[in-house]
Amino acid sequence: MSDPSPTVYLDHAATTPMLPAAIEAMTVHLAEVGNASSLHASGRHARRVVEESRETIAQALGCRPGDVVFTSGGTESDNLALKGIFWARRAVDPRRTRILSTAIEHHAVLDPLMWLAEREPVERADVELLPVDQRGTLDLDALRAAVERDPSTVALISVMWANNEVGTLQPIDEVVAIAAEHRIPVHTDAVQAVGAVPVDFATSGVDALTYTGHKLGGPYGVGALVVRREVEVAALVHGGGQERDIRSGTLDAPAIAGLAAATELAVKQQAEHATRVAQLRDDLVRRVTEVVPDAHLHGHPSERLPGNAHLGFPGCEGDSLLMLLDARGIECSTGSACSAGVPQPSHVLLAMGCSEEEARHSLRFSFGHTSTAADVDAVVAAIGPVVERARSANRKSR
Repeated sequence: MSDPSPTVYLDHAATTPMLPAAIEAMTVHLAEVGNASSLHASGRHARRVVEESRETIAQALGCRPGDVVFTSGGTESDNLALKGIFWARRAVDPRRTRILSTAIEHHAVLDPLMWLAEREPVERADVELLPVDQRGTLDLDALRAAVERDPSTVALISVMWANNEVGTLQPIDEVVAIAAEHRIPVHTDAVQAVGAVPVDFATSGVDALTYTGHKLGGPYGVGALVVRREVEVAALVHGGGQERDIRSGTLDAPAIAGLAAATELAVKQQAEHATRVAQLRDDLVRRVTEVVPDAHLHGHPSERLPGNAHLGFPGCEGDSLLMLLDARGIECSTGSACSAGVPQPSHVLLAMGCSEEEARHSLRFSFGHTSTAADVDAVVAAIGPVVERARSANRKSR
């Protein structure tokens, strides 16, 4: 028997429940047989499912169907964009050894960048992580200076659309404008953004965009790299030549159908969803800071994801707060789900100028399509005693 659902689930930035429309779209095809690369009738049917899903996603994201490359999710898409574009650009021009990014990227970007930076000299990338301000916004002057120092050596710029921890939206338009002056491709990790804020690939001017299904009500294990066909991308996985020969592997037609249904609905309902969850978030921030007066919000006060409330609680350890709330049936996060449980300060908060102690005392509450006012009530009722207990435990441990 599976565990019962939590009383309050406020970790939608880590993953959100599947939408009924996505479950239906996926399950319709689960009992069907057919490899989308096969030429017989069953194969052609699977191919039709994939291509119709590709068209649905393209319409929702403002790109061409041929720009959509299906992957297993955000991490693979980020790796494919960073390594694939870097290798392809450097193969044409060996001088292009530099990749510019930010110090607050998700580890799905930071870790492959560090991997590239540690290669043998012939393959090594010169990675520069640009600073952000105290609100978590990229320093555009630093970006421009880094580019103009020697634009002929820059292979790629990668800046996330929205930060997964503190929710700050990045100035993608300005990043693209700076890059365009020197014809440098721009990649953005938009995993947290699609379905939460308006995202239009063509209008944005970026060359590659990462997104995944399970953040917006689709299934786990499926996502896409949206990349302009004009951009050369070296393959990471070789085999059957699927997906423009840059991502081989048998396509998961049922999951892709679920991804398309979730994407279409999330984008269609984005404005209404953003208004609703922003109201819940603002109510939570206001009421929690009334109960705990020295609690404070991290990130940009207005240019942020609508469902993100990243709060600092001085004198507490975030892990302690998380477990105390969990014991009361309230689920949230200390930041990035991919590093949860690791006793280290948030690299995002450190980059924003917080001390190591300040970078450990935070919780991220993130709202989604199942969130309600009752969830806020539950957090407000619990937060006072939980913070006091966490502070007491912290004092005794010193």
